[in-house]
Amino acid sequence: MASVPLGSVVSGGRLSGSIGLLRSLVTYWRPGRQRGLRRMYRPFVGEGDLVFDVGAHLGDRTAAFHALGARVVALEPQPRLADWLERRVGGLERVTIRRTAVGAAPGSATLAVASRHPTVSTLAHGWRRRMADDNPGFRAVRWDDEVEVNVTTLDRLAEEFGHPSFLKIDVEGFEADVLAGLSVAVPGMSVEFVAGGLDVARRCVDRIASLGAYEFNVIPGENRAMLWPTWRDAEAARAWLAAGADRLPSGDLYARIAGGAGRHARDEAGR
Repeated sequence: MASVPLGSVVSGGRLSGSIGLLRSLVTYWRPGRQRGLRRMYRPFVGEGDLVFDVGAHLGDRTAAFHALGARVVALEPQPRLADWLERRVGGLERVTIRRTAVGAAPGSATLAVASRHPTVSTLAHGWRRRMADDNPGFRAVRWDDEVEVNVTTLDRLAEEFGHPSFLKIDVEGFEADVLAGLSVAVPGMSVEFVAGGLDVARRCVDRIASLGAYEFNVIPGENRAMLWPTWRDAEAARAWLAAGADRLPSGDLYARIAGGAGRHARDEAGR
């Protein structure tokens, strides 16, 4: 998600990129955030589970999954973010880091990098070109570099590591392409959505619904609570997105196998 710019653009890619990384570290590793993330993911992730963190960025959610007892495969293709990911969570014994992107088919692709806003670097080039017009939060973003990255698929990762209990996908407009490389149902998952790119979220709902009987909910922005008091079916999720998603600037769409909270439905009372 785009961050509010810190002052004017500093000349020189290295210093500009350092400011962007500092901003992201402050945002995603601020005190108290881990406690909230663990509480949010506890209904979906438990001891011994396998989680794929697609678009792991600086590893805050990888750390939360690990703290809940999961094995985590953290995927981050952007070299500078991957370096920091290694620093933050690379020493954890149940965390495997792969410097690769995830898509519909294996191969390679060009990652557009925003040095001042590194967490919005993307493989979705059409999405990138339209976001400055369609989402005010992206008007300060400049994708000023490119890097060739390897691409794998969720199915290939499952062959290597096993079938996950939960998928977290945050890849700036490339979420539907990631899901296109998945051929089996997963108990729970989340995909990011962004205003101006809600068509991507609708494609995600279509793909998820094709894999099994899922129900959906929403967490707005960086909040920790579900928006809807009851989970909704795929048709209701599509209708909500088509109506403009309550004009939310961004958030995460959650999906679980209908009738439960993935493999780990828990009574949260007293937690």
